Amino acid sequence: MRAAQTKTLPLEFLKLLAHDIRWRILLALSRSDQRVEELVRQIKQPYNLVSYHLKRLRLQKLVTERRSSADARDIYYSLNLDQFRQMYLQTGQALHPALGEPIDQPHTETETSAAPRVRVLFLCTHNSARSQMAEGLLRELSRNKVEVFSAGSEPTSVHPLAIEVMSGRGIDLRTHRSKHLKEFLGQNFDYVITVCDRVREVCPVFPGEPEQIHWSFPDPAAIEGNLQTQERGFEDIARELAVRVQYLLLMIDRNQSEKR
Repeated sequence: MRAAQTKTLPLEFLKLLAHDIRWRILLALSRSDQRVEELVRQIKQPYNLVSYHLKRLRLQKLVTERRSSADARDIYYSLNLDQFRQMYLQTGQALHPALGEPIDQPHTETETSAAPRVRVLFLCTHNSARSQMAEGLLRELSRNKVEVFSAGSEPTSVHPLAIEVMSGRGIDLRTHRSKHLKEFLGQNFDYVITVCDRVREVCPVFPGEPEQIHWSFPDPAAIEGNLQTQERGFEDIARELAVRVQYLLLMIDRNQSEKR
């Protein structure tokens, strides 16, 4: 039975990807979280058809959903990158053992160092937690090869639990300060990434047509409960941000390679 499942699951995964609408949904979500009406406009298919295929993808946990913190009537859909990667590698391994693990590509430090640094701006409402953690993670994981900033539409101060949780990851946010997004108006960025639903609605236009990406995350500072519950909420957001940032770096590396 187990051997039969091993043979069946990869086929089901490939059938799931082979449908044109589902593939286009995954392509759209690979760049940014989207609401269903946005997917309808991009894919140019009826609402009920897009909803049906989203359900098929959700059943396999390739796509997740979360109610918007800006408007509870809206739902944001996200590509579950880790689940997709796991199923992708399992499918390859079912065909041949050598296809079950990614092959590391050699890095060319000379080419990377010679290229201008990519500039990324993270935005959330208060610039107190999500965008600050994302900034620290990207700076650390890119080893300072990416020039990264963060700001908010209603800045307050860096949340103590954000500082604590990131300190546990070896990232120091104590010197960070909350900044208004107006400080960055007129500057050029390669990527502008909103990490909360409210700020996405008021995100200004930046010169140079940077790629606009949305990551729909709840505000960990809004979590109610005791200190342990709040700390767990910040840890969960930090872990999910780390996954997104790692895949963002892979996308940046690929885009930079294509420009050379």
